[in-house]
Amino acid sequence: MEEQIKKVLLENSQELFGEQIEEKLIQFQQTRREFEGDVTLVTFPFSKILKSKPEEVAGKIGAFLKERMASVKSYNVIQGFLNIVIEDDFWINQLNGIAKESQFGYSEPNSKSLKMVEYSSPNTNKPLHLGHLRNIFLGYSVSEILKANGHKVIKTQIINDRGIHICKSMLAWERFSPVNQKGERETPQNTGIKGDKLVGKYYVEFDIHFNNEAKEIIAQWEAGRFDGFPKEVTAEYQKLEKAKAEKSDDEKAVKEINAKIKDLAKNQTTILRDAKEMLVKWEARDPQVYLLWTTMNGWVYDGFEATYQTMEVDFDKLYYESDTFILGRDVVLEGLEKGVFYRKEDGSVWIDLTADGMDEKLLLRSDGTSVYMTQDIGTAIERFRDYPDLDGIIYTVANEQDYHFKVLFLILDKLGYDWAKKCYHLSYGMVDLPTGRMKSREGTVVDADDLMAEMIGEADKMTAERGHLEGLTKEQIAELNHTIGIGGLKYYLLKIDPKKRMMFNPLESVELNGHTAPFVQYGYARIQSLLRKAKSENIALTAVTKLETEDINLIKSLSRFRNVIDEAANSYSPSLVVNYCFELTKEFNSYYQSINILKEENEALRASRLILCENIGKVIRLGMQLLGIKVPERM
Repeated sequence: MEEQIKKVLLENSQELFGEQIEEKLIQFQQTRREFEGDVTLVTFPFSKILKSKPEEVAGKIGAFLKERMASVKSYNVIQGFLNIVIEDDFWINQLNGIAKESQFGYSEPNSKSLKMVEYSSPNTNKPLHLGHLRNIFLGYSVSEILKANGHKVIKTQIINDRGIHICKSMLAWERFSPVNQKGERETPQNTGIKGDKLVGKYYVEFDIHFNNEAKEIIAQWEAGRFDGFPKEVTAEYQKLEKAKAEKSDDEKAVKEINAKIKDLAKNQTTILRDAKEMLVKWEARDPQVYLLWTTMNGWVYDGFEATYQTMEVDFDKLYYESDTFILGRDVVLEGLEKGVFYRKEDGSVWIDLTADGMDEKLLLRSDGTSVYMTQDIGTAIERFRDYPDLDGIIYTVANEQDYHFKVLFLILDKLGYDWAKKCYHLSYGMVDLPTGRMKSREGTVVDADDLMAEMIGEADKMTAERGHLEGLTKEQIAELNHTIGIGGLKYYLLKIDPKKRMMFNPLESVELNGHTAPFVQYGYARIQSLLRKAKSENIALTAVTKLETEDINLIKSLSRFRNVIDEAANSYSPSLVVNYCFELTKEFNSYYQSINILKEENEALRASRLILCENIGKVIRLGMQLLGIKVPERM
């Protein structure tokens, strides 16, 4: 209806307003519940054109629409807002139209530009955790929403398979992995440990030894032993100790100084030095280091794939930092020759962004090795080379990296890439636990596999307690519990606006009542049960011919689905779809409790209501599908 009203206003602009208006002036909003109306037109933008008060403008437009559009039944004006009431026949026709579209709300596939969505993008030194789950579910859902909106979409990730963090796990495994009776170090094959978890174990192991060595160094310094340390390091430590003594009454200042001393000591550890040397060897393609890297990364990839299968997410194209950093390094060296970047005395390469309100940014270390920014430059360039018609990349990355992406897009722009302006950082808030923040190095993360298993287990308890599983095989029950558990997890992590930080409570996600996936899934299952019963009673579902006010209110909610997809696609916000599915289900439940459906004596009304229920179920299924969530036929 909004599109029809917009068309009438644009085609009759000269008659109504005395000039051709711009489409962007025509703004609609949902009619507030306390007012009569199905569509609300905001008339303030037209006041200046007509040199009249908003109320007068609204009255003029309302009268014009009622005269020219047969579907407009009446209108009312509330403080410059034009509330338009639509004839019942329009809504009956709407439902018949919705019933004919198997993919109602979705746009024509591939009718819009090509978008690339990056998500997951893990490091190969640890398993996926709760923080990754919000990232992955958000990126996957945004991809599906963009596709439903008509865009061609490439789902991708950059696998961070190189760098100092990877070398830390490799070095720790080499040094600290126990040897079995066959002379073998720990592997996924001889331990049964999932590959990504085994590698993550040694990342934590490195940090334990790293911190212990740093503590020993600080103890040496405190005892006045500085043999073997560079003079500048000794001088810096003594300077910090003096500052700490001067600020001994300032607890916060002392804490900050102690952190600087710890960092100073960490940089003097032999274990960190050895990890850095391993990185240099890796970039030089040292055969032994490269073989170890290939082997351990292979373990991790197998582990990741198993986790993605449980999540029910996928990717169209994978990029690897070990490939793209080379292109990034070459581009940086070219930029150095052109004067975009500069080299410091120690040989490191930087860019000065102070004139742009930022700071200086490192691009190549003094030993020639690359940093994250280097590979991100290479990856972006390679992606636009791979897909010349690409209309933008959406990077799904936590808001801790806001500054990183501002710098990345600015550097790409300074290098002369026009498409840099089409890159977008989908910044989302971190996930907190009741116990505080997660820390990978300290092994305090919530493992993704463990969490998903827990959610499926909780779903198992819920379905067992409720019963209603008669006739289902063990395999079907297991599938149902997976659908409820993983669906609950996805829904919980997607229902909050991406920009907001969130607290995660796992048990809430699988509750049957409340703003949860099981609530929506149960609503869908209830509709399917209703339709099965109607089929068993041989009730024919032909066309919608008769409806009452309660039915029409639900059709109005159904018809909003297309607009919800548009808005979610434009704002990259799956939470809009989550909330729509929840409100639609809640509205259906109230309707189901108060309205006769199967017991309705009027056959035409009964058939029309069943068609309405069938399409509510269809839209719930299509909406949840955009979130990567399945809905069960029985529950």
